[in-house]
Amino acid sequence: MTAQIHLFPCRQDNFGVLLHDPASGATAAIDAPEAAPVEAALKAKGWKLTDILVTHHHADHTDGIAALKKAYQCRVVAPRAEAARIALVDETVAEGDKVSVGKLTANVIETPGHTSGHIAYWFHGDKLAFVGDTLFSIGCGRVIEGTMEQMWRSLLKLRDLPDDTQIYFGHEYTEANIRFARTIEPNNKALLAREAEVKQLRARNAPTCPVKIGDEKAANCFLRADNPEVAASLGMAGKPAAQVFAEIRERKNRF
Repeated sequence: MTAQIHLFPCRQDNFGVLLHDPASGATAAIDAPEAAPVEAALKAKGWKLTDILVTHHHADHTDGIAALKKAYQCRVVAPRAEAARIALVDETVAEGDKVSVGKLTANVIETPGHTSGHIAYWFHGDKLAFVGDTLFSIGCGRVIEGTMEQMWRSLLKLRDLPDDTQIYFGHEYTEANIRFARTIEPNNKALLAREAEVKQLRARNAPTCPVKIGDEKAANCFLRADNPEVAASLGMAGKPAAQVFAEIRERKNRF
């Protein structure tokens, strides 16, 4: 692994992330929730912003673009399907495209559901994936613009990444997600272990991001909608996984 990562808080509960390639000096911000914390992080690390990789158009992921582009003349890469709703885009990408940050290369994965054109960036050589608001630790994004089936298919794409892939997500929601997940799988040992880990992290104000996708596969009920035991616990034995997922997501919406 050659990439260097710097994680820091933004806004109320967003994560800011810088991805740095020491070989070239290139640095990308993953989304731009607001400019000031990004600039402070760059200054603290001594890095210069060359790129912003946008996952989706929501303001809490894009509000900092204009100020950062003015300050650094950085390249803005955004999902092709949402580029019209994102300011100052230089390059658009879609499923199957590749994006380079210096010598680091990502595959673009389309993950619609939360928004209609949401994407993730998978830096397979560095075992990193930046998934925006599609997947959270022990949670997933609200289905706002897409359909439940779309979101389920998007989650399956992320679930299929190698187990040792480190997932960076957009918000610190993990404690609340665990409280809900325990209503679905109260006896899931992996979930209970994650709960204990998260309690320790948050007690010292440490982030719950990143997390390995292999661990999420065992503990995150939203990734387990095709598990027969999960379906049965919801009274949905034999139902299609997308329907089981939809039920879990609707329950979370009301939680």
